[in-house]
Order: sequence, then C-alpha cells, then structure tokens
Amino acid sequence: MYPTDLVMPMKAELTDKGFEDLTTPAQVEEALKQIGTTLLVINSVCGCAAGAARPGVVYSLTGDKKPDHLTTVFAGFDTEAVVEARKHLAPFPPSSPCVALFKDGELVHMLERHHIEGNPAGAIAANLQAAYDEYC
Repeated sequence: MYPTDLVMPMKAELTDKGFEDLTTPAQVEEALKQIGTTLLVINSVCGCAAGAARPGVVYSLTGDKKPDHLTTVFAGFDTEAVVEARKHLAPFPPSSPCVALFKDGELVHMLERHHIEGNPAGAIAANLQAAYDEYC
C-alpha cells in the first residue's frame, strides 16, 4: 500500500475533474453496471500515469463527445476496489495504469499500460476521443 500523503494528490488530478473515486468493491460493481457509457481509470503512482495517462484522460474530455460517467480506482491503495475492477476487464491482464470504456455495463474499449507507456498525453487523448466518437 502506498502512503495516503503520496496518493491523494494523484487521485485529485482526476477527482478534481469530476471523476468518482471508487474505493470499495460495491462501488465498483454499481458504477460499472450503469446505463450509458462509463470511463474507468485504474490510476497509479508510476511515471506513465503522471506523464501520459492522467493528463491524456483529462484532455480527452475536452471534445464534443464524452462518457456519461467518470470513475477511478487507485492501484496499490484501493486494493479491493481494484481487484473488483479487474474482474470486469477480462480478457485483459492486470495493468496499471489502464483506461477502460464501458457501454451499458459491457467493456467496449481498453487502453493497457503498454498502450500508455512511451506515448504522449495527446496520443492517449486522441485514442480515447476516437472511442468516445464510436460509443458515446
């Protein structure tokens, strides 16, 4: 587990932008079965989360289309919530950071860590905006 003082500012980069912070398995289950589109970010302390994932996700929301619901869990901190979230990401292996888009409870788009690592935030945003155009 990461210390609270380390994690909270990283959580705030998304929660301050309207993301719901899911901290329990029940919250994850409820959030991912919502009607409409739900974006789930498995946040992390790593450099690619700080340099690409979080800024890319936030930038992706500046377009015309965006998900109905914005949610996040934090790997290495909200352990049980992350375990529950990952159950919904099959067949993809555990990955953090990662970003998933659900439509009416079904996984329709996934960005794994290897899609994020080494890419700029703008590329992450463009990938997500293309998914929003298709599913939102």
